[in-house]
Order: sequence, then C-alpha cells, then structure tokens
Amino acid sequence: MPELPEVETVVRTLNKLVAGKIIHHVTVLLNRIVQLPAEPEQFCDALRGQTIASIERRGKFIRFLLDDLTLVSHLRMEGRYGLHRSEEAVEKHTHVIFHFTDGTELRYRDVRQFGTMHIFKAGTEWELPPLHKLGLEPLDPTFTAAILQARIGSKPTKIKPLLLNQEVVVGLGNIYVDEALFRAEIHPESPADSLSSKELTRLHVSIVGVLQEAVDAGGSSIKSYVNGQGEMGMFQQQLLAYGRTGLPCTRCGEPIEKIRLSGRGTHFCPNCQKIKVRSERKPKTVSSLVELS
Repeated sequence: MPELPEVETVVRTLNKLVAGKIIHHVTVLLNRIVQLPAEPEQFCDALRGQTIASIERRGKFIRFLLDDLTLVSHLRMEGRYGLHRSEEAVEKHTHVIFHFTDGTELRYRDVRQFGTMHIFKAGTEWELPPLHKLGLEPLDPTFTAAILQARIGSKPTKIKPLLLNQEVVVGLGNIYVDEALFRAEIHPESPADSLSSKELTRLHVSIVGVLQEAVDAGGSSIKSYVNGQGEMGMFQQQLLAYGRTGLPCTRCGEPIEKIRLSGRGTHFCPNCQKIKVRSERKPKTVSSLVELS
C-alpha cells in the first residue's frame, strides 16, 4: 500500500498535471470505487463543470480541492492516477475517468479494486469518515518530539502496531515504521510506555528523517507504485531494514531478522534493537509529590 511518501509524490505530480483543469464530465466504470454519494450518477453530476484548484494530502488520502467541493481519494493497495489524451486506448482495470475540457483525461486504475472516492461540500470532509479521526501529520511543523511523547508515551501497546494506527500518526505503513524503528534502535515489540524520553526523541527524529528522505527520493517502488507520470520511486535503494532479511545490519553486521507482528512482516536487527520490557511504575509518595510541585 502506498504510504505517506508515495502519496505525497502522487499529489505533487497531480498538481503539475491537472491543477487548473475543468471537469467536463466523469465516467464511472466500477461503481464500488465511489463511496459518497451512494449513487455514481450523483457523483458524476456533482463533478461536472468543477475546476481542480489544487491537490493536497492528508495522511494517505488525496484531497482534490474543487470550486465548492472536495474529492477525497484513497489509493489503497494498487490504485494509481495517470493523465492521458482522450484518443488513447483505455487500459484494463481503469475504473474512473475524469474528462477535462481541454481533451485530456485523468484516469484512475486499480487492479485490486480497493480504492475509494468520497465527495464532500468543501470544508465538511473533516467532520465525517474517512478523515475525521486521523492522527498527527508527521511532516507538519506541529509534529514535535514532545507531542509524540504525549500521544504515545503512556500507552502499553507494542510500538510498531501503535505507529501503524492512523488515528495516532498518519501516513506510516509497514516500510517506514520498520525503517524508523531501525534508525532509532527500538525493537518493534517494545511497549511504548517502556521507552525513555531519549528513545522517543530519537524515534521522532527517525520518523521525520526517513519520511522526508523518502519524499525527496519519490517514494519506494517495492511492488507496483509509480507516480502520476508512470515514474518509479527510488527510496527502496536506501532501505536499511525492510526487505533485508538475512543480510548484515549496516551498523553491527548481525543478520536482519523478520517476524510477524500484528499480521505484518517486520524487519529488525536483533543486536541493535533490543526488546524492552515495561517496568512496573511505583506510585509517587506524598513527599515526592510535594517535591515535584
């Protein structure tokens, strides 16, 4: 599934390709891609004549900002957008086509058919699914080490599943959680509340660093990901943990191991990333509370 860097790359590419274009009409070839409104005909009618002002990202979601509507799109496993001339043959697995007044078409293709599209009156998309419960945006300036610690520092949940929870931090998936934990030297099974302030600060630096580097490289093309111009990402060449099972750790030489954690393949160095056990926290005494006040 495309993660934050891949979606950010798609958004940047789409802004170059379709911002300013006017939708003449829309063709829906697979009804279940359209989640809201419930009827595809209403979806098509609502978009007719709308101008794409810009495209933005929230977590792994793409937001098309139109005249008075917002189209929210999720690529899921293998969704992709491509700009074509109207006379070009339509590829198999193309499910939605946005026909523009200039004779070009933005086509949504999805082999797995898991992608979704929702239309909202502009500004109301934050109040309803799928955007209403999204967590911290890791590349936003407001995402600080202190905010991350406040959000996860007291939770007994294992750190990797916690970071994969989009209601906690958005945009992180299997690849970049493995990479961030490797850089921070934190075992993926360590409970979040077992981590020290120093470790959580390292984790914050690692999350921001790995995501920014991946964005700069155009994302990671592990399977089928390409941007809106059909170009692959290159960050997979810089991966230090994900997909390196049995290869030597770049820090210590120990072979990278792979386990299953919450149903996800998880890569780590057993030497550099020691698992931590949550220690019992002693209740503060009255005297210690006075000292702290």
